[in-house]
Amino acid sequence: MISKIRNKEISWLSFNERVLQEADNPDVPLIDRMKFLGICSSNLDEFYRVRVATLNRLAYLGKKAKKFIGEDPNAILKEITTIALNQHIKFDRIYKKIIKALAKENIYIITEKELTPEQEDYVLNYFHSEVRPKLIPIMLAQVNDTLQLRDRTIYLSVCLCKNNDPAKKKYALIEIPSDVLPRFLTLPSAEGKKYIILLDDVIRYGLDEIFSIFAFDRYEAYTIKITRDAELDIDDDISESYMEKLHKSLKQRQAGNPIRFIYDSRIPDNFLNLLKEKINLTKEDTLIAGSKYHNNRDFMDFPAIGSRQLKYTPIKSLSHKDIHPEKSLMRSMRKKDILLHYPYHSFDYVIDLLREASIDPKVLSIKMTIYRVAKNSSVLNALINAVKNGKSVVAVLELQARFDEESNIYWANRLKEEGVKVIFGVPGLKVHSKLCLITRTEKGGPAHYAIIGTGNFNEETAKLYTDHALFTADQKVTREVNKIFNFFVKIYRSDTFKHLVVSPNFMRNRVTNIINKEIKNTSSGKPAYIFLKLNGLTDPQLIQKLYEASEAGVKIRLIIRGMFSLIPGIEGMSNNIEAISIVDKFLEHTRIFIFCNDGDEKFYISSADWMPRNIDRRIEVTCPIYDEDIKNELRSYMEIQWNDNVRARILNDKLDNRFRRDRSRKKIRTQWQIYDYLKKYHQIQENT
Repeated sequence: MISKIRNKEISWLSFNERVLQEADNPDVPLIDRMKFLGICSSNLDEFYRVRVATLNRLAYLGKKAKKFIGEDPNAILKEITTIALNQHIKFDRIYKKIIKALAKENIYIITEKELTPEQEDYVLNYFHSEVRPKLIPIMLAQVNDTLQLRDRTIYLSVCLCKNNDPAKKKYALIEIPSDVLPRFLTLPSAEGKKYIILLDDVIRYGLDEIFSIFAFDRYEAYTIKITRDAELDIDDDISESYMEKLHKSLKQRQAGNPIRFIYDSRIPDNFLNLLKEKINLTKEDTLIAGSKYHNNRDFMDFPAIGSRQLKYTPIKSLSHKDIHPEKSLMRSMRKKDILLHYPYHSFDYVIDLLREASIDPKVLSIKMTIYRVAKNSSVLNALINAVKNGKSVVAVLELQARFDEESNIYWANRLKEEGVKVIFGVPGLKVHSKLCLITRTEKGGPAHYAIIGTGNFNEETAKLYTDHALFTADQKVTREVNKIFNFFVKIYRSDTFKHLVVSPNFMRNRVTNIINKEIKNTSSGKPAYIFLKLNGLTDPQLIQKLYEASEAGVKIRLIIRGMFSLIPGIEGMSNNIEAISIVDKFLEHTRIFIFCNDGDEKFYISSADWMPRNIDRRIEVTCPIYDEDIKNELRSYMEIQWNDNVRARILNDKLDNRFRRDRSRKKIRTQWQIYDYLKKYHQIQENT
């Protein structure tokens, strides 16, 4: 008997397997294959810090935990460990394949033992000038208390030895400063060959200098890394401000409970046992014997060297048929709604609109929700400039955007200093909606212009993630966006919404009612179908409703990037449900919903996945699409996605991530095809 709901953590590991597939794919350029290894490693770090940490907490509850989540957390943790170990083995195998392939391109990753005399001089100079000043060894014999290693930081565990006295040894730790220095050092080329050495090995090269005060002549160094529980515990001490509480919790995160300890498998048992004792690791902690190098997320920043063919070619941003250079964007929005497709369209249009609003004398105010922003955010700088131009500016800033808390604290202080009114979300709810509202004085009174998006106002990720942003002056929609901002400003006053679907109070019922209508229509012999694109689908109630729709005869197509707890294709339960996942050059991040509605299709874009946290514990906005041209764009977009037979994997009960192949049709690679479609569509419109 197959369970109706698949465990979400196991389904997430299956997604990470798809990322590994890209790293192993010979059709992917070599440098980008290395970057996919980095993405896989980064994903797994976050998975342990959050998902596994939560399961560990639940495991302490014993039998009570099963009542909370419907499963035994210990059984899930055991399965996770098995899968993660298999992925580690695959990771190392793929890495070795990529290293060999790079060597065929005359790119070599070498160790400290393979340096030529000229390279030795170069490495030694770099070590003296950049590396050594940042190294402070820890001598383990001098550590009396529990050794507090930093989360996700790599260390060299060094054994200081004597060739003529093997029994005499000292042990030390050195933090590898990859947070302030590049992990990869590109060495001078020689005879057309390019060489790279890791920072780890630069430090290995200088070990005799680091420990020169001791009379040792041999050094053995092994990399270790600890992953800690990253959940924030924010107490209810009313004497502290919210930012002070969060800042304190961020410090505590670095000392969170150990979740995973990875070590170089070559490390001697006695040295490993000493480290376990010093770090206070127990049998319950996850210990993983790894390879020589850890923190492979740094591979995302692998040097872009070699020929152009080794990297994906950057795409040229497309112009939009309804946005005219050197003309008012708000005037264009008054004519009709505009939909941007990132990364195919430039995020600069958002900055252009904010710039226009900041200098337009008739603009009264700008309001935005902020979840994650770029390091040097042009968006927030534009808001600051708007204040300087006399506009009223409100930023609803979510301080608890996981792993972006410190950045958001910085921006909260900066925005306040510049005169922006900063609101820190809603107690007990994360503000995850992507909204911007501009209010302007016009003949009929105040008029609103809005951006409603599926992704963050972040110019960096907009080049890497597929997302959508609706620019609209449709007062049916913008009035309701204004209601949401009034909710933030006016002490969370409840309101009703006819057009927008807002979590947490309205989305579950609205979506359930829409699916019920499809069930009713198919039962009456009318056409009925559901077509969804999401990052995650794990909500048990909505999954059950989709099963019910499938059993009634509603045809359901799902494009799911990550977590996926529904099981398609099971006779009598989900045989009318098909599902695929697309992993390619860009991260598929947009959310789109299409419902048949008896032939009068309903289209939505959304900031929300169908997961309990998005439905019940976050403020999310799902926006209807009313413009017929945009409906046609989205329909074409979704059909191109569905017809992918190059990068689409079939999601099934086996979790085997089998590529969908159809040799009877020409190859359709979604991200390439969509770019060509949009280029043609907007050029045709421009020329007519």
